[in-house]
Amino acid sequence: MGITFRTKKLAQTFNSASALRKAYGDRMARTIMTRLAVLRGALTLSMVPTHPPNRRHQLHGNRAGQYAVDLIHPHRLIFEPGDMPARKAGVEINTDEVTAITIIEVIDYHR
Repeated sequence: MGITFRTKKLAQTFNSASALRKAYGDRMARTIMTRLAVLRGALTLSMVPTHPPNRRHQLHGNRAGQYAVDLIHPHRLIFEPGDMPARKAGVEINTDEVTAITIIEVIDYHR
């Protein structure tokens, strides 16, 4: 899949192993790089595993239209489909048709 980033700063951080380590620490940076490799290697969003350790899952509520993959508990890598409207209320997203994503953030949204 194609991957873009919400901000230029996020793109700079995610496109440099040393910047990732500086921002998130060595263990988290390795996990993020692994998840990015899986996301880049998938042709569509439906090809990203829904079981651990990736555990792609759709978010709800104020994050409707977004997805997450697990990082180091409780952190998640949050993204949204980049090639279709992601936030249309009541519209089911066909993950077989999503070929690009936009990375939003790394966060513990459970707090």
